[in-house]
Amino acid sequence: MVAFSHTDTGTSESEWATSGVAALPELPLSAEELAATAFVVLAAHPDDETLGAGGFLAKLHAAGAAVEVLLCTAGEASHPDSQTTTPEQLAAVRLREFGTAVSGLAPNATWRFLELPDGKLAASAESVADAIRATIAETGRPDEEVTIVAPYRHDGHTDHDTLGAVAAEVAMQGGHGLLEYPIWYWLWAGPEDATWESWVRVPLSPEQQRAKTKAMGAHASQTVPLSDQPGDETLLSDTFLEHFARPWETFAWHPSKAGTNSAADAERIFDEVHAGADDPWSYTTSWYERRKRALTLAALPEESYASGLELGCSIGTLSEELAQRCQRFLGVDASSAALAQAAERLSRIPGAHTRHLTMPGEWPEGTFDLVVLSETGYYLSPDELGELLARIEASTRPGGTLLLCHWRHPISGWQLDADGVHAMARSQLGWPTHGLYREKDFMLEVLLAPDGTQ
Repeated sequence: MVAFSHTDTGTSESEWATSGVAALPELPLSAEELAATAFVVLAAHPDDETLGAGGFLAKLHAAGAAVEVLLCTAGEASHPDSQTTTPEQLAAVRLREFGTAVSGLAPNATWRFLELPDGKLAASAESVADAIRATIAETGRPDEEVTIVAPYRHDGHTDHDTLGAVAAEVAMQGGHGLLEYPIWYWLWAGPEDATWESWVRVPLSPEQQRAKTKAMGAHASQTVPLSDQPGDETLLSDTFLEHFARPWETFAWHPSKAGTNSAADAERIFDEVHAGADDPWSYTTSWYERRKRALTLAALPEESYASGLELGCSIGTLSEELAQRCQRFLGVDASSAALAQAAERLSRIPGAHTRHLTMPGEWPEGTFDLVVLSETGYYLSPDELGELLARIEASTRPGGTLLLCHWRHPISGWQLDADGVHAMARSQLGWPTHGLYREKDFMLEVLLAPDGTQ
């Protein structure tokens, strides 16, 4: 637990502004995806919801998402030395402020007060978990269609840390999505703490920023003095509030993990997909796909390769361009329906071939100085991906290139996501990253195998 006081000067917003936090990738959820999800928003105290996720609440309301808010405590301990206001009186004030703020941010949201003591959530962790699970059950949604929004589990305040840890445990056990919002982190941490570099941004429209500002104004017991008497001083300083006047909000994002599909299901699933359409993902017509292919090809550090392998080549649109930069090229896929199209595309390129393989159980012979895993890694279980990475390591020549590219939106029915696939590859292989590009919809990364000289 970090030690800090709300009176600390802490890290200034100007320091955060030059850190690169404004360039974090966007949360990869469209308005349609938000609308299809139920959100359970947790606040340890009144004002947490506005500081950390007020703009997001307004965005959810605009998208038409279902929102349930759970308030754990009334924040009655915020002014322990007040001579003018008792904790009971302060609780009543802060509950009114909370109701006003939430109704202004998300008028259709419903909220419930758990009536737990301020500063002592750790003693009620199981009760909080039960309340979260009950609220999720009341949504009537499948596990993967529920996302919990909670304080960052390492925020530094005992109640925030407890609530964040409970939310993370419930999300993991239930397969729900999780968005963690930092509050006090911005005060005590600094840009040199690399934790934030894996987080995402939620841009706020001017209307959403205005809604957040108005909601923060409702929490007057925290932003102006209770009186001119000692002990009634302002709790949240103007310099601290600057962290929450940004035109975006920041979250640690963990997509839902519900799903049991594995490599064994791939052939059936993708043959069914391709039976309904020759190009079900619009590989040949979508600007997104054409742009992503161009970026993928541009990211390759070598102009040409002796032997290339594409894992999960689908109908061969990327294969066709990769093969032209390889003396020999092999595209493999579990779907025979997709592979028939890939074979047709590659038939005009000398040295290019396809094979019907279900990875990682099946694997081509030989070694390669280019291996491409694009939009495929999350169609494996974690154990299968681990086996696949071991095979890649054994089959990649010293100094060879591994290119990873994956869609960053949630993948329904499967356990992994883009960030998880890439993190697992970095961790298991231990190869240096030659280049990393990440935007709202996809991430692209190049890892280089050791060349044996070090």
